[in-house]
Amino acid sequence: MALALRFFTCLVLTVCIVASVDAAITCGTVASSLAPCANYLTKGGAVPVPCCAGVKKLNGMAQTTPDRQQACRCLQSAAKSVNPSLASGLPGKCGVSIPYPISMSTNCNTVK
Repeated sequence: MALALRFFTCLVLTVCIVASVDAAITCGTVASSLAPCANYLTKGGAVPVPCCAGVKKLNGMAQTTPDRQQACRCLQSAAKSVNPSLASGLPGKCGVSIPYPISMSTNCNTVK
């Protein structure tokens, strides 16, 4: 019994360590954070305050390289359905600096 418990504990710890290396940000997280931006990203106009709050929240969550790379991929996927110039300028309009351009040509694998 003790051996089985020890094995299970080691297995759980290994899974936790491996999982912590992967990105914590999901495309669902990106989508929900940027949902208040949908109208702006398709029609333009004034950037809503809740939109910038979502941009800032998302930027704060993307603290590791895997998180930033995943956020980049999610943004690229979402950018297909919005105005690309509005999407690329959104962080600046919200006073947020991100380490890569929001563009379909960005290689998300090189984002650090």
